[in-house]
Amino acid sequence: MAWFGGRLATDVVDVVRAETADDAAVVLERVERAGGWWALVADYEGGLVAARFADVRTAPLPAAPQWPGLATAGWRSSMTRDEYVAAVREVRARIEVGEVYQVNICRVLEQPLPETADVLSLARLLQDGNPAPYAGVVRLPDVEVVCASPELFLRREGRLVTTGPIKGTAPTADLLLPKDVDENVMIVDLARNDLSIVCAPGTVEVIDLLAVEAHPGLVHLVSRVRGRLATGSTWAKLWSATTPPASVTGAPKSSALRAIADLEAGARGPYCGAVGWIDVDAERAELAVGIRTFWTARDDAGRRVLRFGAGAGITWGSDPQAEWDETELKGSRLLAVAAG
Repeated sequence: MAWFGGRLATDVVDVVRAETADDAAVVLERVERAGGWWALVADYEGGLVAARFADVRTAPLPAAPQWPGLATAGWRSSMTRDEYVAAVREVRARIEVGEVYQVNICRVLEQPLPETADVLSLARLLQDGNPAPYAGVVRLPDVEVVCASPELFLRREGRLVTTGPIKGTAPTADLLLPKDVDENVMIVDLARNDLSIVCAPGTVEVIDLLAVEAHPGLVHLVSRVRGRLATGSTWAKLWSATTPPASVTGAPKSSALRAIADLEAGARGPYCGAVGWIDVDAERAELAVGIRTFWTARDDAGRRVLRFGAGAGITWGSDPQAEWDETELKGSRLLAVAAG
């Protein structure tokens, strides 16, 4: 099943998978040829799962068994505080020599999950404890994702495409810093560049800049960039031009991707990827950036685990300790919800 924005999808008729970014483009070509309504879960690293559903209707989240609750102290981080602070300092060193302007540095948290735990019950807890504009659930064989994302990756309405990068986070609006503005403006420019690859010349515009949005437990700076797809711009071309999402990479994107590969410990998976849906026939879609997102996996010992990611955008104005604290802030409310 899949559920997004009050619509429940059941009766899977097709599932296609990609292991790499190149394969993902092939999968999206297949999706476009097949038509219909598809749920998508994409990894930051380029992998993609797309499932076509025959029955899509307005409905609330289905009932689920009680969530077991996970101890807030039981999460293991892919990076310790010292390792994360060292990575921030290394990004600032690369900025100093002109290699990059901004890099998003992330860590992934993990703890064992009972085999009987149903992620749908976690989604119901999040709906009450951390409501989000792009909340969703995808539950397929080997794919279980619960998304409480506040961030729009791509919305398509006919030929119009909109992205809504978030950069800049604080407990309250009065605690936002000039560095937060710098983060956002850099990524807005990157988002404009990404969309210009597939949009008609002169149609890409910033329709909202540095808006302050309140979400449970924190505020974000949010901007929106919109463009009109050029003739011949397919789903596959749009995907290739915009992934990974601008806000979770950095600027310039190519240099930021190299820094992330050098400095992060392990893969991000669905965190910082994309979660959402595509209605091919209606030329509509809504895909969230996979932040504030839980997903299940198997660890090296074969145990079922629940994972969750948190990160921050690093600029020259970053304070290393404060960036670690930002990752803690972003995770605190959701991990409390997961504790039951």
